Amino acid sequence: MREILDRFGRDNLGFLWVFFEPMLFTLAVTTLWTLAGMNHGSDLPIVAFAVTGYSSVLLWRNMPARCVRAVQPNHTLMHHRNIRLIDIYSARLLLEGGGATISFTVLSVLFTCLGLMNFPENPLEVFLGWIMLAWFGCSLALFVGALSERAEIVHILWSPFSYILFPLSGAAFSVDSLPTAYQNDILFLPMVSGVEIIREGYFGSHYHAHYNMAYMASCNLVLMLLGMTQVREVSRKVVA
Repeated sequence: MREILDRFGRDNLGFLWVFFEPMLFTLAVTTLWTLAGMNHGSDLPIVAFAVTGYSSVLLWRNMPARCVRAVQPNHTLMHHRNIRLIDIYSARLLLEGGGATISFTVLSVLFTCLGLMNFPENPLEVFLGWIMLAWFGCSLALFVGALSERAEIVHILWSPFSYILFPLSGAAFSVDSLPTAYQNDILFLPMVSGVEIIREGYFGSHYHAHYNMAYMASCNLVLMLLGMTQVREVSRKVVA
C-alpha cells in the first residue's frame, strides 16, 4: 500500500493506475499496429499478437526498472527491525507483476468480448508461459536492483540496455518468421521462449512455436540465485 500511495497518490484514479498504465501502453501499440495493417511475418490476428507480445514485455521489463535504486527512497524504513531489504523489492515486484497481469487479463477479456481475439486454445499453457516470464522478471529485477546499489554504472546502463532487449524479446515478431539460421540464436534470450509459450497457448495449431523450457528455467534459477546472493550482500551494508 505504501508503494502504491508513493507512486500514484490518492488523487484521480489513484491505485487504479497500477493496471491502467500498462493497459494504456498495450492498447496504444495494438491500435497503431491495427491501423498500420502490420502482420509481423504471420497471418495471425494482429490484436491478439500485439496483446500477447507487449503485455509480456511489460511484465518482465518493468520489474527491474522499479527495483533499480529502490533502497534510497525507502532507506528510512530500515529503521524498523522487521523490515528487510527483500521486503522492499518484494513490494515493488508484486505491484508491477500484479499490474501487468491485471492489464493482460482485462485486455484479453475485453477484446474477446468485442470479437477481436479468440479465447486461448490452451489457457494452462498461457498461464505457464506467464509464470515463467514473471519468474524471469523477478529474478532479473533482484539481480539488477541489488547490483545498482553497489555500482552506480548499473543504474546508468540498465535503461539503454532494456531498450536494446525490447526489439529482441519476441514481442514484435514470431521466431518462426526469422531465417532458420537465427531461430536457435534468438532463443538464447530466455524471455523469447516465454512469449512463444504464451502464443502457442493462445493460437494452438495455428502457431508454430519455438522455445526451450529447460533452458529458460535454468536461466531463471541461476538469475534468482545470483539475485538473492546480491540482495544478501547489499543487506549487510545497508545502515539505517
